[in-house]
Formats: sequence, structure tokens, C-alpha cells
Amino acid sequence: MEAELLTIKEASQWASEFLGKSVSSSNISYLVQYGRIRKFGANGSTQIDKHDLLAYYKSYNGKRESDWKDKLGSDLNWALSFDHLREVDTTKHVHRLHPYKGKFIPQLVEYFLDGHVDEYKKEVFFHQGDIVLDPFCGSGTTLVQASELGINAIGIDVSAFNACISNTKVIRYNPVELLSEVKQISKALRLYLTDNNTLAFEERVLEELGKFNKEYFPVPEFKYKVQNRLINGDEWGAKKEAEFLPVFNRLVEEYGIKLLQSNNSSFLGKWYSEHIRGEIDFVFEKIKAVQKTELKMILSIILSRTMRSCRATTHADLATLKEPVTTTYYCAKHGKICKPLFSILKWWDFYAKDTINRLQQFSKLRTLTNQICLIGDSRSIDIEEKLITRNPQLASELKANKIKGIFSSPPYVGLIDYHEQHAYAYDLFGFERKDDLEIGPLYKGQGKEAKLSYTKGIADVLINCKRYLADDYDVFLVANDKYNLYPTIAELAGMRIVNQYKRPVLNRTEKDKGAYSEIIFHLKQK
Repeated sequence: MEAELLTIKEASQWASEFLGKSVSSSNISYLVQYGRIRKFGANGSTQIDKHDLLAYYKSYNGKRESDWKDKLGSDLNWALSFDHLREVDTTKHVHRLHPYKGKFIPQLVEYFLDGHVDEYKKEVFFHQGDIVLDPFCGSGTTLVQASELGINAIGIDVSAFNACISNTKVIRYNPVELLSEVKQISKALRLYLTDNNTLAFEERVLEELGKFNKEYFPVPEFKYKVQNRLINGDEWGAKKEAEFLPVFNRLVEEYGIKLLQSNNSSFLGKWYSEHIRGEIDFVFEKIKAVQKTELKMILSIILSRTMRSCRATTHADLATLKEPVTTTYYCAKHGKICKPLFSILKWWDFYAKDTINRLQQFSKLRTLTNQICLIGDSRSIDIEEKLITRNPQLASELKANKIKGIFSSPPYVGLIDYHEQHAYAYDLFGFERKDDLEIGPLYKGQGKEAKLSYTKGIADVLINCKRYLADDYDVFLVANDKYNLYPTIAELAGMRIVNQYKRPVLNRTEKDKGAYSEIIFHLKQK
């Protein structure tokens, strides 16, 4: 078949019409860069074959809805897949202020809080000025969306660091003061780095890697060959990884780089090079000297986000750590030889700028309502008492009107250790860990005892929270209930399940694109 060549812009226009949703030039460039489709042309005149693009979309997007319904059931509500959205939409403004495992997309919260109606009851569940509660607040998605919609919100989380993430998203900042503090810390860090040679070392390593990768891992030809099984990427990568290692070791010796810390008993000691650990401690000392609490909080979140990206691991293992990696390595994700980081400067600068931009975007959308995340165990916390000292205005609202309902995503059984995912932050900031109070943590497994403990734990949360709910409350819980525990949970809590919304979850990690669904349970008073 003769090729029908399109420019990147023409391809994005064609794809948008074919799929019935916006496909940007960046989306098309991504497919070329990662070897999904072939590249034609050179010297900046990239073209692609329309037939390649058509084959790609037909093999994945075109059949996805019908395939998933075959696997997961015809009751799958595809409207709740939000498949028309781009990643930039689902991670808008402050929602990407800090990584967090297990959070739902903001559009799901918005769907149920923003006047959408139940197809059976034809009701609007929440109105402007109401209070919504999230007893498993996590990274604060419900709080942020409530602010956009003019709804007051109270979050609760047993993790002090989770509460910090949530509250930094909804605190109001003086942008001039924040920018000033960021600039001072960045300037101080640069001065600190003039006394060592890590930046010069990284520059030399990148220079050598650039030449090596250009010869042995040409872009995008290498990824296309791997994608289409014309070459075994792992075998070739391992061979070239070993070939480049002596170059790296020579530079380590030449610049006197220390790959490991002498004390590796803590998380910070094990997962960071000595040079990066020194920079982290330096920046944290500068943050501690900042006078205003809210500025300390947001600066700490920027540092934490930076720390996460600078751990001594591969790009593919950032989400799930395996063993520390301190040398150059073959990176299947990027299709070339990559390296660990030896300075936080680049990421500190990037995340600081990104954070300020996201806060400014959110400031244009947020309303004059109150949102806060309280630290505590949702099974026993006295919400009114906590609010009196933390947010008196919201405490008055609660006393006068009660909470209209709940929108939350409880933890799943034996899936995530919520404290451990931010171990680096707990180590540095000194937050008290309360792993033993987590409901359904990974370390307890998914056995019979774990399921019973989980069921009782979620029910106890609902029982405690009911004390603060209005008489005609609405509770929405997002869960992948593969063990069918929620009917029992509702019964124990004195509630009834009045509806279930089964939604496909599309925006998962690159490693796991299989058919997967979750249910939004709608509960009311029994």
C-alpha cells in the first residue's frame, strides 16, 4: 500500500476528526517518539503515514469500549470513563502538585457534586454553600473540586503528610512572597553547589551519554524496532549498558563522586546519593528559616516532590522502588542508557516554577468557600471539636447546617501502604507515622482476617461520620469491590445502597492497561 504522508499538524487534525475528540500535535509527536508509528522525513520535516495512524487507533481506541464491556459487563457506564479528556485535563492545576498513589480524577468528583442527577431519583445531591465530607482525604481531590464549585469541604486523613498535601492545595498564598522565598532558596542552592563538582560531573556524563545514545539508540528508529519486535530491546540494552559502564566509572573517579552514603539504615540514607542528600538537607534548613507557616508548607511540598524524582532508582521504578541504582543503566521506558541524578537543582527549579503556575491557575477558579483537611482517625475523630481551633468559620457552618454528604475513595484491601509511599518525606520532615491506624494497608494482605478488619474499619468510619450528617444525607464511595464487602459495610453502618455506578478506569499506569473498573456506591440512611 502506498504511503499517504501527513505532517504532524495534518495528522492531529485527521485524528481529531476520526476519534471525535481533540488530538494535539504533541499527542502525535508522542506516538512517533515512542515508536508507536513510523517517522518519515528528516531535518525537521517529520511526516507520518496516515495508514500507520489508522492502524494504531483501530487496534486500541476503536475497540476499547466494546472490548471492555465484553470483559467487565454491559452495565459499564462509559460516560464515566471521561475518555475524551487529555492527561492535562485530569491533572489540572493543583491536582498535580504532588504525586500520590490511588487518587481519583477530579472530573469524577465534579460529576457528582456539580448538579448531575441520579438516573433513577432525578435528584441534585449538592448545592453551593453545602458542606461535603471526605473521611479518606488522601491528596485532597474532593477539597479542591469543592472549592471550584462553591461548596465547603472537610477532609480527614490519618496521615499527617497526606493532610499537608491536601491543605497546601487549598491554602491561599501571597504570590509575591512565595516567589521571593523560592528565588532566595534557589540562589542559595546555586551558591552551595559552587563548592563541589556534581554539576560538572553530570554535564560530562550527559555529554558522553548523548554521543553514545545517538549512535546505539537513535530516536525514534530504535523504539520503533523494539515496538515492532524487530530487535530485542532488553538484550541490546543490557549489552550496551555494560559497554558504557567503564566510561561512567572513570568519570566518577575523576570527579570524586560518592555514589552511596556511609549510613544507609534510614530511607534517606538508602535511596539518595551523598551529594543529593547534602542538597536536600541544605534546602530544608533554608525552608525551616522561613517565617510564615503556609509558605513553609508549600515550600516543603516542592522539596518533597523534588526528592521523589531524585531517588536512586530507574525511571521505570519511581512508583515502586526495588533496589537502589547508582550507575548508568538501560532504560526501557526511554529506550536508551539513562543515569541516576546527582543534584536536585534542575528538579527543584522545575517544580518550584510549576507549583507557582498551578497555584495561580487554581486561584482564578476557586471560590470564597472553606476547605480544610484534619489529621485524625475517621473512626473516632470529633470533627466539631477539631474545627473550632483549626477553622472557626467552618465550625460555625457545620453547627448551623450539618454536612450534606460524603464523597470519598476509601483505601482498597491490601493494595497500598499510604505512609510508606512517602517514606522520604516522613524521614526528612519528622511527621509522626501512624501506619497501624491505616485501614486495609498492603502489609496486612488480603486474607480473611484482613477483609474482616477492613469491613469493620470502613463501617466504623461511616458510623462516626453519620453524627455530623444532615438527615437526608447522600454518601458516595468509590471502590473496586472485588470481594463484595460493601453490602456488609452498608448494613453495619445502618445504611442502604440505593444505586451503583460502574465506571471503567482508563487513566492507569503505562505498565497496566488492562480492563479495570470501579464502582461508585450511593448510600443513604437505612
